[in-house]
Amino acid sequence: MVKCVKCSLADDVLKAGFVRGRQRFFCKSCEYHFTAERPAGVPSRKRHHATIADVARQVGVAPSTVSRALNGHSDISPVTRQAILDAARQLDYQPNLLAQSLKNRATNTIGVVIPDLERPFFATAVSGIQQVATEAGYRVMICQSKESYATEVSNVQALVASQVDGLLICHSRETENFDHMSSTACRDIPIVHFDRVYNQENVSRVMIDDWSGAFAVTEHLVLEGCRRIAILAGPASLLISQQRQAGYLGALRKHGLPVEEELIAHIDFRAESAVACLDAWLALPNPPDAIFSINYTNAFDLILALRSRGRRVPEDMAIAGFGDEFLASLIEPGLTTVDLHPYRIGQQAAHLFLEQVKLQERFEPRTCVVKSELIIRQSSLRGQGQGFQLAI
Repeated sequence: MVKCVKCSLADDVLKAGFVRGRQRFFCKSCEYHFTAERPAGVPSRKRHHATIADVARQVGVAPSTVSRALNGHSDISPVTRQAILDAARQLDYQPNLLAQSLKNRATNTIGVVIPDLERPFFATAVSGIQQVATEAGYRVMICQSKESYATEVSNVQALVASQVDGLLICHSRETENFDHMSSTACRDIPIVHFDRVYNQENVSRVMIDDWSGAFAVTEHLVLEGCRRIAILAGPASLLISQQRQAGYLGALRKHGLPVEEELIAHIDFRAESAVACLDAWLALPNPPDAIFSINYTNAFDLILALRSRGRRVPEDMAIAGFGDEFLASLIEPGLTTVDLHPYRIGQQAAHLFLEQVKLQERFEPRTCVVKSELIIRQSSLRGQGQGFQLAI
């Protein structure tokens, strides 16, 4: 039975709805409304966030004075400013970023879309973006498509709806249609494509020198004595696949080796696809003596699959990849590959965004190319000593 908190009588107390999730009562005896007390130890469902008004009340100044002090205005005395900062700290006051963005039309946030955060290349690229963005006063909001075109489109829409100041994107392996990048909303913000880029001239892009890297890998295999070099390429629609395959073909032609269509395969970068191609090549009457994988993770798949099939690397089959990480030096044998410098790619993408923000209408979209390094290890050396690296 509930007693009235005013007259302490219980017989004339009636339920009278709810207020903020708590039962409301009315006492007919004293005509008083009250709500049920919250049991001890039961926390409030909604935490009260301190506001500028709360800070002003504690210090004894106007809310406008608090706002000017927190925003660094010089017309506030040092004593008052310090008192306001101390009160804000005690109350755990946090500025309302959404309100600020509506007022300033800027969120100081960069949206980043990558295929897979678990992949070292993309994680390192994001780290490069973060370093430059943080120094420039921007926060980074990261989404991953998990190699899905539909998820990529959804990510872009969500980031644009969140009013990010710019968008940095590396496209999924499924992406063939770029209409979501040319929508009205996207045209209003700076966009930078990196690594897997939009193949159009009037966009800002950061790319590795894919052609030169692939040429160097293939030429190295030729100089090691390989004559039937297969290429494990990615989806034909990806620009990186096209450029790396072109570099491979260029090296074959330079050294007078025939281009054999049966040694060119396009896959979706999945391990099972790489192994299926390997088995098909091993079943040929004249199998390849080397495989160049344009994706280093697929090169790992090939080495493991060859080992399980009793084939030696590089004696029976030389293997080379494209993209370097610590596992490339730890796997046995160490993987010959191309270091793409993902941290530099991320930094350059962020710098290109900042350049667009600074120049605005005067900015001319351009393509930045990051130089790569050929890292030669045992997977391609047919008994010829230790690995080394060569700038491309």
